[in-house]
Formats: sequence, C-alpha cells, structure tokens
Amino acid sequence: MPTPRIDDSDDPVLTTAAAARLLGVAVSTTQLWLESGALPSWKTPGGHRRVRLSAVTRLLADKAGQAAPQAGPGDPVPPDETVRLAAVAASGLVGSAPEPVFDRLTWLATQVTDCPMALITVLTSRRQWFKSRIGVDLAETPRDWAFCSHAIVQEEPLMVEDASRDARFAANPLVTGPLHVRFYAGVPLVDAGGHALGTLCVLDREPRRLRAREIKALQELAAIAAEELRRRT
Repeated sequence: MPTPRIDDSDDPVLTTAAAARLLGVAVSTTQLWLESGALPSWKTPGGHRRVRLSAVTRLLADKAGQAAPQAGPGDPVPPDETVRLAAVAASGLVGSAPEPVFDRLTWLATQVTDCPMALITVLTSRRQWFKSRIGVDLAETPRDWAFCSHAIVQEEPLMVEDASRDARFAANPLVTGPLHVRFYAGVPLVDAGGHALGTLCVLDREPRRLRAREIKALQELAAIAAEELRRRT
C-alpha cells in the first residue's frame, strides 16, 4: 500500500501527539487506537505513526453520535464500529495475558453445552483475538474469518446449526480447514458503554443445535464474562 502524500492541504497528516490533542485523550490511548485500527494510520520510514485529519474527525463525529459506518454485503459491521474499535483499543485486552477467571468460563461453556470448543473473543478491525480458548490451538484469526463478526451485530445469541450449509460460512477457512467447524453459538460481550467487544462462543465439529436451557446457560456465562471485562476497562 503506498504511503499517502504528506502535502495534501485539504486533509493534513497528523502526528500521534497532535491527534491526541484533537481527540482530548492521552497519547498512550491514541497509540492504542492507532495500533488496533480504530484510527486508520501508517508508519513512516522512521517507524512513526501518522494519521489523516479526516480519520480523527470521523472518530470525533462517531463519538458524538453524528456518523455510523454501514455494513457491506457479507461483512457485517456494527453501526457503532469506529467507536467500538476505540473501546477495544482503550480496553487493553488484545494481547493481554491469560486469566483463570476467563478460562473457567470457557471451560464451563463447554460443559453446559457439551461442545468441544469454547472461546472468549475480542474483535479488532483486522483480527479476532482469543482472550481464552478451550479446544482451539489458534491464538487468533483474521477478522474476516470470524463468525463472531455476525454475532456482535445483534443482541440475541447467534446460532449456526451447520456452517457447511450456511452461505455466510460455507467457504470459511474455519469450516473448510482442519478445525472443521460445523456448529457455532455466540453471545456478545458488551462493555459499560454498550459496545460489543467480542463474544463468548462455543463450537462443534458436528451439526447441532442448543436447547433452550443450554442457550440460557451460555447467556449467563457471557454476562459474567462481560462483567469481568468491564472491571478491566
């Protein structure tokens, strides 16, 4: 990707410090937003982050409720996506160390649903990162592989009974590849600001569906996970 020209007078290039001043947040917070993709940016040959003024003003407008990105076909995006990404970045969750409380919750999720795999996911603009995982060796996937991208755009749990027969997921590498995912059920994990940071989800290699009591149990575990995430944000 070519580096944007720095002499565009109609859309100036800003340093991290200048963007932080405009946003009214700490430089460290702005750095997190830049690294997570909440603020689109690039690096100079010297390794310094740069961002367009237009990207900063879009984020300010979204924070004020003046703009909402629209979902593209097959690529669902929450209406608050820009601010949601900022909340993910500010949370500091991505890349954080494993924590027993979340590992207990994913283990319990496998037990109450009888699924071999469970995840607590956090979605950045490009990554689906796993805060906790049971039965999955991957630490993260690209965002465009994420079943959870579909889960965070709705309030109710998302259940996919047979991904190989679902047009949204049939060609997904998690379905066609060695993980061989067929079943998925995910519940959004919502922060104190009302933004879905990710999900608690369970997966199986066989088509199936959850019974009402299993869905309720998954929702209760997700509520506990969300409360724990809020303590850290």
